[in-house]
Amino acid sequence: MNAKPIPDNDIAETEMDGGDDPVMTALGKDLAWDTADNLSKELHGADLIKAYVKRLPNAPGVYRMFNGDGDVLYVGKAANLKKRVTNYAQGRGHSNRITKMITLTAAMEFVTTRTETEALLLEANLIKRLRPRFNVLMRDDKSFPYIFLTGDHEAPGIFKHRGAQTKKGDYFGPFASATAVGRTINALQRAFLLRTCTDSVYESRTRPCLLYQIKRCSGPCTGEISVDGYAELVREAKAFLSGRSQAVQADLSKTMQAAAENLDFERAAVYRDRISALTSIQSHQGINPQSVEEADVFAIQQQGGMTCIQVFFFRTGQNWGNRAYFPKADAAMEPEDVLGAFISQFYDNKPVPRLILTSETLPEAELLAEALSLKAPRKVTVTRPQRGERRDLVDHALANAKEALGRRLAETSSQAKLLQGMAEALHLTRAPRRVEVYDNSHIMGTNAVGAMIVAGPEGFAKNQYRKFNIKSETATPGDDFAMMREVMERRFSRLVKEEGIPDRSAENGEEEALADAISDTLPAWPDLLLIDGGIGQVNAVMTILKELGVDGAVDVVGVAKGVDRDAGRERFIIPGKTDFTLPPRDPVLYFIQRLRDEAHRFAIGSHRARRKKEMVKNPLDEIDGIGPARKRALLHHFGTAKGVGRAALEDLEKVEGISEAMARQIYDHFRQAG
Repeated sequence: MNAKPIPDNDIAETEMDGGDDPVMTALGKDLAWDTADNLSKELHGADLIKAYVKRLPNAPGVYRMFNGDGDVLYVGKAANLKKRVTNYAQGRGHSNRITKMITLTAAMEFVTTRTETEALLLEANLIKRLRPRFNVLMRDDKSFPYIFLTGDHEAPGIFKHRGAQTKKGDYFGPFASATAVGRTINALQRAFLLRTCTDSVYESRTRPCLLYQIKRCSGPCTGEISVDGYAELVREAKAFLSGRSQAVQADLSKTMQAAAENLDFERAAVYRDRISALTSIQSHQGINPQSVEEADVFAIQQQGGMTCIQVFFFRTGQNWGNRAYFPKADAAMEPEDVLGAFISQFYDNKPVPRLILTSETLPEAELLAEALSLKAPRKVTVTRPQRGERRDLVDHALANAKEALGRRLAETSSQAKLLQGMAEALHLTRAPRRVEVYDNSHIMGTNAVGAMIVAGPEGFAKNQYRKFNIKSETATPGDDFAMMREVMERRFSRLVKEEGIPDRSAENGEEEALADAISDTLPAWPDLLLIDGGIGQVNAVMTILKELGVDGAVDVVGVAKGVDRDAGRERFIIPGKTDFTLPPRDPVLYFIQRLRDEAHRFAIGSHRARRKKEMVKNPLDEIDGIGPARKRALLHHFGTAKGVGRAALEDLEKVEGISEAMARQIYDHFRQAG
């Protein structure tokens, strides 16, 4: 077997070293991918895999399978590479998914590791980065938000934080969502009166802000509370967030009682409100375990070819929320296998708790625990509880998983019916999987923006939305047809360059169904374009598509406003066919109206954002070489951009950081503009 460095196809050196992960960094230094260069290029599928087996060692490692285009099909790990890959070569006992994967395999690459634990870590790392189509994949991999108490200020502030924890201070979480963090911070403001303003605002205050007036802040910025008094509030907040909520609440109750006994009812009312705020936080948390200090609870539910994994987060004995995930997984896979693969990827960029509770007995629970202990680094336990409070937590998560999956199935079914109904109403050959809707927005031709929104089987795909700032200098301002031509040319010329032109005529129904089932993302090419406009806009679109040679690759439908622009009386324009309308109460009509309205909303929002940016644009931003530092120096010296524009050349040269050449460039810029 010939050893060679990682090829250029999909893995970069940074992906091998694991980024900031110390375990992956250590692994990456010793790894080199192996392949067999002398294998016949005519071999593929099971025959190719058999040829590889002869050269494989009886050692732990990771393997990758590629198709003929060099795309990664699958990443797997094995305690014994030779035995694991031999199973693929035997060609029997495989599911349809595995059989298809073997058939498409045109090349394989391997890497040996010191232990199976290292193989598991490397496998999870590569799956997250390469997203192979036949692996179990997480669809939502956002980092979790935290509550952050600053530690580098005399009056620490409380903020929502997401990302690397590099700032000095205390972090509490993770929370399931930004909403949960915001709700908790609002309650903590009422309970502990901590500031939420930035340091610059804090330093510039001369009198208390509105938050002080409504009893949401103690006013440390203007000395309404002493430094020591504020520090005590911070200490109480830390104690509460660290799990000592009952002790904090008991102390506040004693203080309130003492104030009431001293007839200081106003002060007693303040403590009453703080206790009420703490109670509000605890009520939102729902279940708070007594025997579990720190744990994540995973429960999986499968139905109708879909999978839902519900995750609950418990820290410092408090419930910090839950989130439902819908990973892409083959329906034939057992739930414990899906859950194990999901958890190994889940902690690639997240902190690992001491305890992980699961609804299924994972086949490699000990191996997973060992791998996560390396990442923590501390002992991590992965277990399926059988009784007691821990079992109750898992059952609670499982009930939530069932409910979330039921809602998703209902939504998906409804969306699928609407897409099928759209195909029938618009005379399409099949139900579209990716629908793109286009609209333009401008005011008298200024700040023109083209907008594209995307919808598919799971509803709106907002991460696929795109806006196009209209750049044409030759088109007449306000020419909607020219704007649409520019948007289409930019969109599809790039799509052709990156993805090529799909061969619709050669599609095989069975192949396409399988591709849809194993794909976790919308296809790159749209099946249908909905254009907000009449025959003029549709002709503009068709002209560009024909010039690019893709007019047969996508269906185009125009949605023209009805008589008197009434909703419900829209006319549909399809090239080469007679215009038509849909019945006023047709669900498909409502669906298309909703798509059009979403495109209109996105276009208007993008236009307003561009217009606002244009209104506050500083003339200094247009000068090459003027960055934030020089801009700040000029404004501090002259006061305004107009002052800079009126300044003499000699005065510009006196500004710190402005050379003679730069002063001349600034001087000439304003004179030419004038």
